[in-house]
Amino acid sequence: MPTRGKKYRDAIKNVDRQRRHGFQEAVQTAIEASFAKFDETIDVAVKLGVDPRHADQMVRGTVVLPNGTGKDVKVLVFAKGEKEKEAADAGADFVGNDDLIDKIKGGWFGFDKAVATPDMMGSVGKIGRLLGPRGLMPNAKTGTVTFEVAKAVEELKAGKIDFRVEKAGIVHAPMGKVSFGVDKIVQNLSAFLDTIMRLKPASSKGAYVKGIAVSTTMGPGVKIDTAQVKELLS
Repeated sequence: MPTRGKKYRDAIKNVDRQRRHGFQEAVQTAIEASFAKFDETIDVAVKLGVDPRHADQMVRGTVVLPNGTGKDVKVLVFAKGEKEKEAADAGADFVGNDDLIDKIKGGWFGFDKAVATPDMMGSVGKIGRLLGPRGLMPNAKTGTVTFEVAKAVEELKAGKIDFRVEKAGIVHAPMGKVSFGVDKIVQNLSAFLDTIMRLKPASSKGAYVKGIAVSTTMGPGVKIDTAQVKELLS
């Protein structure tokens, strides 16, 4: 087991790892436990009562966080003709078609999210082995394969995130930066958990949300009382 640094050990002294906190208190505790010199991201981990090995229990979706993620997202759009102008006008950082595909084949990956119009997917699919492992492949399920390129770009710029339950039944997602403060992080958490609840598979039995914890990039996890989810979303 790796040895934690002194700053982490000092930070964890002020966190009760067994206690389950309210949302406001948990976020405040996580922020107070942050110690990095940069503006750390606050992440949430949600343990769900599902078995992702079964297709009917897969939880996957997208949500536009009301306060964004705090990250300047660079969006690339694969499009042709008038859709190129539409994407550029919406604020896309890179717009093109075969030229961008050739650039990526050459090893360039200077973007965070990619959008493609359906008519471009035949060409984009040829670089799927390059985009897929990096989580950059446009996907209709996440709204990034669409002719509504302006809407897709605007949502990504505004803080749209996509998430997917992992094999262990846990969903991880960024909720913003420490500099956001407690209220904005809790608002993002509310939007995220509301989406998680609406995606509950019909085949999921028993407790659906089994555990929630928040942490900063470098800091310790702080557990949240799952019984307060309904109150948060009311």
